[in-house]
Amino acid sequence: MNKPKRSKIPKRGKIEVRAAELSDIEALTRIYAGSNAYAQTLQLPFQSLEVWRKRLTTNDDTQHSLVATVAGEVVGNLGITRFTRPRRAHVGEIGMGVRDDWQGKGVGSALLAAALDLADNWLGMRRIELHVHADNAPAIALYRRFGFEVEGTHRAYAIRNGVYVDSLSMARLIEGPRITKGAKKAKP
Repeated sequence: MNKPKRSKIPKRGKIEVRAAELSDIEALTRIYAGSNAYAQTLQLPFQSLEVWRKRLTTNDDTQHSLVATVAGEVVGNLGITRFTRPRRAHVGEIGMGVRDDWQGKGVGSALLAAALDLADNWLGMRRIELHVHADNAPAIALYRRFGFEVEGTHRAYAIRNGVYVDSLSMARLIEGPRITKGAKKAKP
């Protein structure tokens, strides 16, 4: 008697995070073409490659765009923008999208961990803000796991498929910069 063949399920590869590159434009367009990705973000359906090209080429020192890859394939994106007003220079805002078929598989966690490390330890940001649709329970749970708290609700914040949806304003605050005490001086 022959054993039934098992369908091959690809093993989930390691999720790696890196800076977005111009060569990622097609992959970014694919991410936000997914119905869940654009429904749960402020992206519009049917974005062109040119929209993403412009976003990546107009980045300056206040904007950092990260991508998550699995086996070299881009499966998620997170952008973090530092506010430029002098009294808000300690604040950044994030927006994130994960390809529909990779949601719930750790991509958002990997992107968020990398972005918060960048914000906390390299950019000196002390407050990270975001907006999330109030009905996006998986994203809200993810943000809470990373220390974000709900600060308020924006009613009828955005239109999605002909219906206005509420958004939660969430933020994560950390204490000021750490100063190393008693660091040993390098010998000349």
